[in-house]
Amino acid sequence: MPPNLTITPLFNDSSAQIQGLILPIQQIEFNVPITLEGQPDLLDVEAFYHRTGGGFWGAKSADELVGTIGMIATGHHACAIRKMFVKKEYRGKELGIAALLLNTLLIDCRAKGITEVYLSTVDVLKAAHRFYERIGFERRESEEMPAYFPRMPSDNVYYHLHLNA
Repeated sequence: MPPNLTITPLFNDSSAQIQGLILPIQQIEFNVPITLEGQPDLLDVEAFYHRTGGGFWGAKSADELVGTIGMIATGHHACAIRKMFVKKEYRGKELGIAALLLNTLLIDCRAKGITEVYLSTVDVLKAAHRFYERIGFERRESEEMPAYFPRMPSDNVYYHLHLNA
């Protein structure tokens, strides 16, 4: 684990850092054709995540934001995971940052009585698929996702995890 790593809730005052982490990973590293304008949640994390009853967390090494994860509470004892990204230099099982971020979110889910966790991603993020499946997420077809699941136009791979209460 990197020195001084902390997982902490992020709010609108961290928007520039959040965008500075996520957009280059999406656009440059993985060539996902998505813009800031197509992701209004990055402009107002408080409205899209915290006010839904969800949350938005960041992994910081010293003062540098190196990872993020967001949860949108959707009702129905369910949530959608969004914006799970870790800076390339901080990825991997050895550092475990993605697992720490996800564990933080799942602890919050259990505290809030959320038992159904959904997420969507894009097909090019193969390492992310392996990570989710190793944790216990099961792949779903788009048609199997509940109607209340908030969809992102660029996403084409779907997952579900049932949490025991």
